[in-house]
This record gives sequence, C-alpha cells and structure tokens, in this order.
Amino acid sequence: MPNSAQKGDVANMLDWLNAHIAYWHWLVLGLLLVTAEIFVSGFILFWFGLAALLMGALLIVVDMPIALQLLLWAGASIALLIGWLKFIRPQWKDRTTSGMAAEALAGQVGLAIESNTGRSRGRLKFPAPILGEDEWQFICTDEVAIGDRVRVTDISGNTLIVARV
Repeated sequence: MPNSAQKGDVANMLDWLNAHIAYWHWLVLGLLLVTAEIFVSGFILFWFGLAALLMGALLIVVDMPIALQLLLWAGASIALLIGWLKFIRPQWKDRTTSGMAAEALAGQVGLAIESNTGRSRGRLKFPAPILGEDEWQFICTDEVAIGDRVRVTDISGNTLIVARV
C-alpha cells in the first residue's frame, strides 16, 4: 500500500503533466508514430499515431486533465486498431493473382484461335485477361481445332497445358 509520500509524488507528477502537456505534444507524438510506421511493418503504429493526432485536435477545443487524455487516447487507439483489423483490412486483401499463376489459370476455359494440328502448340484466347494477358500459347495431347473450347489443367513456364472441353 503506498504511503502518503508516494501519493504526494504521484499527485505532484500529475499536476506537473497537467500544467505542461499541451495539444502540440499530442500532435508531435502522432506525427512521430505515423512516421515510425514507415520503418515498422504491420500498419499498427499508424492507428496509435492517428489517435494521438485526434487527441491533439480535441485539446485545441476542449481542455481536460492528463489522466482523461491518456484514457481517451488509449480508447481511440484500440477502437481504430480494431476497426482496421475487423472491417478495413479484410476489404484491402490483395485481389491480384501475382505469384499464383497456376492457381489463377487452373480451370479457366478459353477458345482456341490457332490450331495445334500438325504441331505441338496452339494459341487460345480467354474472354477476359488473366494475369494481364488474354491470349496464351497452349499444349494439348489431343488435336484442337480453331473454335474449340479448352480448359486449363496446368501451366508449364509461359505455356498452358489444356484439355479439350
């Protein structure tokens, strides 16, 4: 249990903080935290910095004790972080298929625009570009005529391995 001297020290420290912490301290802290996010992965410090910036803006309008400032800053930080993790971040998932060529192409159906009759390769076209291209070279064990539909089964380098549909 703290004695009266320790209680007095805490009260003196709170009085000093109430007298000396101004809105611009929160703004500087916020800018430092937001800037530190550049050097740290995870996009976590940004939300603590944003909450500090909001706290600084609030202090311009309303004067409040340091204990309430810290409580509001902690609450805003946690609320912003939870909002980011639960609602915003799932919507920002990388929807590209970069680095996942086989997964992006497997099962896609295209139309042969160049037959493989008499040679090992032909060309096919997809209705919409996949991995940035709508025309691809293909290999098929069966003969594929122009206009035949083919389904991608695998990928070998830049050539698709297909089966006739």
